[in-house]
Amino acid sequence: MKKLVLITVISLVFVLGLSAQDDKARPQLGVKGGVNFATVAGDDIDERDARTSFNVGLLAEIPLTNRLSLQPEVLYSGQGFDIREIDQDNVFDTNDNVEYQLDYLQFPVLAKFYIIKGFYVEGGPQLGVKINEEIDTNPNNNDGDIPINADDSYIRDFDASAVIGTGYKFDNGFFVSGRFTHGLTDMFKDDTPFQNVEARNLVWQFGVGFMF
Repeated sequence: MKKLVLITVISLVFVLGLSAQDDKARPQLGVKGGVNFATVAGDDIDERDARTSFNVGLLAEIPLTNRLSLQPEVLYSGQGFDIREIDQDNVFDTNDNVEYQLDYLQFPVLAKFYIIKGFYVEGGPQLGVKINEEIDTNPNNNDGDIPINADDSYIRDFDASAVIGTGYKFDNGFFVSGRFTHGLTDMFKDDTPFQNVEARNLVWQFGVGFMF
């Protein structure tokens, strides 16, 4: 974890220190934020409602050619799933709308290809580090949050996923984007009530940002 954060910080500092021959070719830093529609899926899980949350973070765009760039990011991402839909063994003994809320610090490293001026597609790997976990018995209000400590957690601390998306970047640096993230690793730990349940994170993200 410490090495990953250090590498990310060094990379961003390196980008800031680079000089460029023209504005179009120079590396840029940016900020972004938007809405998440997160759930889980797997062979043992039926279709379920998504948890609506948000994402926010920093990114850098490093041009490699006129059309291709490398885009590392650091994002907070609110994810999770509906316990009622996945609790096949009735572990939580409830029929109410209860969410298992997961907060991740995500580190995507994407290849970004401009098809035409402004319009791009992007894709690549993403590593997630779980930073918070709780059960929310009343998702529509501020009360009902039950924190989950590390010893009681059913969810793995790390998550690997693949990202694909598209967007449009305006000349003034403002951009809009949408992407889909699909987990590549099972999210539940062994030796838990869900050890035989195959489940992976799925997230749709839509947002806006600005490149400086």
